[in-house]
Amino acid sequence: MQQFRVNNNEAGQRLDKFLLKHLNKAPKSFIYKMLRKKNITLNGQKAKGSEIVNIGDEIKLFLSDETIDKFTGQIQVSLVDQDFEILYEDENVLVVNKPVGLLSQKAKDSDISLNEQIISYLVASKKLTNKDLQTFKPSICNRLDRNTSGLVIAGKTLASLQVISQLFRNRSIDKYYLCIVCGNFKDKLKASGYLLKDEASNKVFVTKEKVDASDEFSTEYEPLMQGDGYSLVRVKLITGRTHQIRAHLASIGFPIIGDYKYGNRNSNNIFKDKYKIKHQLLHSYQLILPEIEGDLSYLSGKMFEARVPEDFAQIQSDLFNGI
Repeated sequence: MQQFRVNNNEAGQRLDKFLLKHLNKAPKSFIYKMLRKKNITLNGQKAKGSEIVNIGDEIKLFLSDETIDKFTGQIQVSLVDQDFEILYEDENVLVVNKPVGLLSQKAKDSDISLNEQIISYLVASKKLTNKDLQTFKPSICNRLDRNTSGLVIAGKTLASLQVISQLFRNRSIDKYYLCIVCGNFKDKLKASGYLLKDEASNKVFVTKEKVDASDEFSTEYEPLMQGDGYSLVRVKLITGRTHQIRAHLASIGFPIIGDYKYGNRNSNNIFKDKYKIKHQLLHSYQLILPEIEGDLSYLSGKMFEARVPEDFAQIQSDLFNGI
């Protein structure tokens, strides 16, 4: 027999989900059979599996050690190098500056993404154990394209992951980007419309009218510097659609430098030859949190900023020096 006390990173989920993480090699049918036979109990009572577990709940497994061992696979983390800059960290959240070229989340099993790097960092720094990972994995709360750099927030606890992720989903967090575009972007602009994704090409197309499967978008732009046919633009991302900034700026005649999917190839090649860049000059540089209730209230109104990559800074200096 084994028993568990539900901790703060395990509370708030269904009992069957909790059990499938602890007995991660067991089929669902086995879990439900043990619940029906009362070989697994919740707070001393028979349970169905749909109950939401709370901190301090007692779960007992009236199973032999051999059976438990058979259905328990230990999670092992292979440590990988850290390729991000830590900007802020406390017991609940980790805020990092993601570099260009790093996936936010893996697309296939062999990928090493920011998520894997963060977990590896937490294990290596002894802030997380392999046993902890049995029931909860820290994860990022927002995503950036592989070739977009900047701010990403990760939840180190289940509660913080849920709260911050919800703030991103309901657009409560102010999100600001910097980009360098072709053309003289002279006036502030608030734009909205619709984006239609073509799965085959992994591109989105801007439409003024809503069509089937399109998503509404909204963005604000503010020009900061101009010179020699280029502009530094500050972007407030109101919605967070796929390729929203890149596709929309290109559609109105201001493609981002280095963007080979939506941008101007001739201009991109000029900067590629001179600066060796193969990515868009788009950087998530500022996040401002709203008022937050509960255990994360201490983060209310907090602002995070991430410096631009070195190549971005060099190009910005060369184009707008003295302006």
